[in-house]
Order: sequence, then C-alpha cells, then structure tokens
Amino acid sequence: MISTIAARRLIGPRGTVEHPLVTIEDRRIIRIESLSSRDHQRVAATHRFPEATLVPAYVDIHIHGCAGHDVMEATPEALHTIGAYLATRGVGAYFPTTVTSPKDETIRALAGLAAEIEKHSETSHGIATPLGIHLEGPFLSHLKRGVHTEALLEAPSITLFDRFWQAAEGKISLMTIAPELPGATDLIAHATALGVRCSMGHSDATVAAAEAGFAAGARSATHTFNAMRAIDHREPGLAAYVLDKQPLFAEIICDGIHVHPLMVRLYIKSKREDRVVLVTDGMSATGMPDGIYMLGDMEVVVHNGRATADGTLAGSVLTLDHGVQNLIEFTGSTLSAAVAAASHNPSQLMGIAEQWGAIEVGREANITVLSPSAEVIETFLKGCPATVLDKVLN
Repeated sequence: MISTIAARRLIGPRGTVEHPLVTIEDRRIIRIESLSSRDHQRVAATHRFPEATLVPAYVDIHIHGCAGHDVMEATPEALHTIGAYLATRGVGAYFPTTVTSPKDETIRALAGLAAEIEKHSETSHGIATPLGIHLEGPFLSHLKRGVHTEALLEAPSITLFDRFWQAAEGKISLMTIAPELPGATDLIAHATALGVRCSMGHSDATVAAAEAGFAAGARSATHTFNAMRAIDHREPGLAAYVLDKQPLFAEIICDGIHVHPLMVRLYIKSKREDRVVLVTDGMSATGMPDGIYMLGDMEVVVHNGRATADGTLAGSVLTLDHGVQNLIEFTGSTLSAAVAAASHNPSQLMGIAEQWGAIEVGREANITVLSPSAEVIETFLKGCPATVLDKVLN
C-alpha cells in the first residue's frame, strides 16, 4: 500500500526541504520530493499538514515511565501503555530505564523488559518501540545518589553486572555509573566491550576520575548537572568536565526545574551541537494529574510539575516534545538543532542512527509532525499514524 504525506517543510539530514511530499510504501520511505508552492497545493496527498514541519520521530534514552506505569513493572500492559502515550508526544523509540532496587527485583524487571523488547522487535504495534534497557543503578555514588535508595547501592562489580546482563538477555544498551568508585573503570571497559554505552552520572567524580572513565570507554553523561559534583574553579569536577570534553555526549533535562535556563544556555554554548541529548527522566506521573506515584518501589509526590521523594527531585513529568520547545525558548536554538537533540544525537550515541534519527529514502517512515510552535500534531510509526493504529489495537 502506498501513502503520501504533504507538509510545509521537512527537516532532513542534508537540510530543510520546502513543500515536501513524502511517499511511503510497505512502511518505508521510497521518495521525498520538493514541490513548488502551486503544485504542493494541488497534489493529492493521503495526509496533508499545510503549515507543519516533518521531523524524525524522537528517541528518549532515559525514561522510567509515564501514563501511570513504571518500566520496572516490566509487563505487557505497562509497556504497551507507555509506548502508546509516548507516541502521542512524538516519540518513536525509547530505552526503558531502571532504578536501583533489590537485586532480585532488578533481575525480574530486566527479564521482563527483555521479553517485551524482543516481542516489539518482531511485531508492529503502532506505538513507541523499546529498543534496549538503560541500567541506572546500582553502581552509583552514595554522595550523589539522588533518590536512589542508599542501602541498595552496590560497588561496581563485573560479576553482578554479568548477572544483570544474562537476565536481560544482552539487552542492556546503556548503563549509568559513577566512574570514581573502586572497580568502575574495569566495569566500564567490560561493559563497553559488550557493546553497552556507559554514561557517567550520579557521581562525585573529580576531573581526573572523569577522564579515567572516558579513557575506559564511557561516552556519555547522565542528566548533566543533576546528581554530579558541581563546578568549582579549583576542582572543576564532573559537570565542568562534561562541558569541556567535546567528544562526550551529554544528557540534559530541559524542564526549567532540574536545570535553570541560564545553565541550559551555558551547556548549549559549551557542547558541540551534535553531542547535545535531550532526555526526560520521566516517571509514571508523566501525563497524569498531580498526586502520589511510584518510581520503582518509592512513593513520589507530584505537585505543579515537580516530582519529589522526601524533598529530593525524583525524575520528572517532562515530555520530549516539551523539552524541544523549552530548549528553543531557553537558548534560542533553531528548531533543527533542538529536534536533532531529541532524535539524531541520541541515535548516534546509541549506535542506531542507521534506523532512527533521520528522514531519508529507504528508511522506515518514523516521522513526527510539528506545528509552527513545535507542538506534536501526529506521529507516523512505520508509515502509519500512531493514533489510528492505537485505536485499532484498543
């Protein structure tokens, strides 16, 4: 079956296409044309968005849950609900993120998530696809643990990681780790050799410890500025290292709560444009009214957009589309740069850039449609409107 999408513009890997007509067959893009304004008005298109911009579907590499569900539930119902909600926010793929829990609970969740990831890789659900697991904890600093339960933190251990790896059937794609902990660099090197992306975070690392983590293979930083040693003019610490180390990818939660807009501007001025990675760190309360929700086994109070446990920030209720809008508002970034931070850049970090993060002929048609103010109008997953597919499935 052939369908077409017409819009005002398209942000592609080689620049902006004006008055695009995208032709899709069997889920893949077979043609992208730039029409004249007159021809564009007359062409018969299956889906027409006269004032909209087509961008790559977003990829969230750090998310604990949404729509009332936590990824640690690791059930078909939870993952379906999460994926369906994310699709309405322009997200095509995500990496369900764990939270520090008892070892047996982590192993149970990893096994459940692995089963769901395998299932989603074999079928088309019309919802955002879980691609791999982000292991956040237990190899974190006691000093910078955030809301992660202190008694459950573990020293970096290749033996324990391998237990997690086996339970996850090799589907751990990203791991947050504090590089200053004894044994951390050995574990970073071990995980990197398995293809895991290692991200430095929840860390009190000095510059020297951060450099040792990078030398061992770490290539990212987890929610920059949050839960890491702050910048000091004599011992710059991990946060300063992240800004200065240009090859390092760096997550940021752009909700105006986790990081002040001024610091977001400093981050944007410091980092290479292709290393900026927007994340949500979203938890189960995302998309829900104020109230009490769960992050793993912790109760989190959500009030006026702020999620806290015992007064400490506990994830967010940010959605990636609002992160894109905020980045533009806080920093003056172009739509193209902000969209790349939510699509192309995380895809590059995770080694999935051949499948995600760009609109090109030959790729699956995973496309987010944005209004002039960058609000999500529609998300096409594998060539079909996600909202339509989700209605059929339900």
